[in-house]
Amino acid sequence: MNVSKSDKEVVSALRAALAESIGTERFELWFGDGTQLEFRNRTCLVLARDQFLMDRLRCMFRQDLEELCTAISGSAATVTFRLNEQAAASAAQGRRSRSQPASRSASSAPAASTSAGQPDRQESGNRSIASVGRRLFALEDYVVGHTNQMAYAGAQQVVQRPGRITPLFLYGPPGIGKTHLLEGIASAARRQRVLRRVVMLSSEQFTSSFLEALRGSGLPSFRRKYRDVELLLIDDLQFFKGKAATIVELLHTVDSLLRQGRQVVLSADRSPSELEALGGELIGRISSGLVCSIDPADETTRLGIARRMAAQHERQIPEPVLQLIAAQVSGDARLIAGALNRLVATSEALGQKIDLRLAETALSDFFCMTRRVVQLEDIQSAVCDVFGIDVKSLQSGRKSRGLSQPRMLAMWLARKYTRAAFVEIGEYFGRRSHSTVISAQKQVETWVADGRKIQLGYGDCDVRDAIRRVETRLGAG
Repeated sequence: MNVSKSDKEVVSALRAALAESIGTERFELWFGDGTQLEFRNRTCLVLARDQFLMDRLRCMFRQDLEELCTAISGSAATVTFRLNEQAAASAAQGRRSRSQPASRSASSAPAASTSAGQPDRQESGNRSIASVGRRLFALEDYVVGHTNQMAYAGAQQVVQRPGRITPLFLYGPPGIGKTHLLEGIASAARRQRVLRRVVMLSSEQFTSSFLEALRGSGLPSFRRKYRDVELLLIDDLQFFKGKAATIVELLHTVDSLLRQGRQVVLSADRSPSELEALGGELIGRISSGLVCSIDPADETTRLGIARRMAAQHERQIPEPVLQLIAAQVSGDARLIAGALNRLVATSEALGQKIDLRLAETALSDFFCMTRRVVQLEDIQSAVCDVFGIDVKSLQSGRKSRGLSQPRMLAMWLARKYTRAAFVEIGEYFGRRSHSTVISAQKQVETWVADGRKIQLGYGDCDVRDAIRRVETRLGAG
């Protein structure tokens, strides 16, 4: 098809904007080799290799595509979905070829795990791993601090003695290194030849692969693919919420591997007790192994991360600049990488060396943009979420322990993270006096100093752990 240069530019910009909008991994999964994008006459044409992929693209990404096309082209655009007949014919031919009898050695080799619906990539020695389009993170590149030390030790244990502690479950907010540890385990197992059959994938990839099996490829091959492995790693378990059939299949997969003494590694952005939507049985399996929390990196660990990332750039970045970034940027490693990338790009554009003065100028708005501004309603929402109570109860006059403790904690956090006066805080949390807020602040400080436990929905919890959970939701820890 002859496409004008301007239309090509629209497609190129659309692909870049879409990858940024939905994330690189999801983009590669859904808009990789199996999907083509074309643009002409103010219409975006999405060509999918099969009906299943086309239906999923239409359901999940129509609105994103329409909005991005309109913004990029400068005029209202429509999106049309069609089958790529040439790709469909090639896929059908491939299925016919695979249906022919194969040699015993070929049929007995385990399937490789890739993005759902993409061709498998077989590794030497029958080792397989999800294709991520780049070199996997390594355990030796992981910066260890007191907030992630236990999780790192668990990862090393899996590599050194697979199957002894299974499953290993890692949880914590985004950007604190869960995926890095999973990839590091898989990479080490492959490199050291500890395990021969390794599969790592995201929850979305597992779900897509399961749905594809239901629609055509067949459950027996799907189950062989994920149950005939020695190491299975699945990232972002929280995204299984609401997918009842997939959760049941995952439960049976984990059960099968645990019965065989195989190693399972899982991750999520919250603790097992906060994943109740996945069902008691699956949570029970997760909790039977080693559960490790990972908190946002402290300033010392952030400095180590900044140093490690800076070493990957060609330009030398002075230590005071790295200290500035570690002090100003939160524990999200992605934000530290973003700060360094902006600094290097600014240095190259202006032809100036990187020093503290340039860093303060180039990154001032970045620091402001990434620093979360916390409002009273944010604290209220986060506290209610962690403690499992509703807003009306928090603001009510009831004085039961299950309500008074989170209410006092909310007031304490309001004093810590907002500029609201005592009177404003008291008025917001149930029309209480300023003296009540002062009393609550002193009470929580006593709890923290004494290491007291407070009541959560499922039982008692260390007050510092409860504060950490609320701060994680606030993005303020």
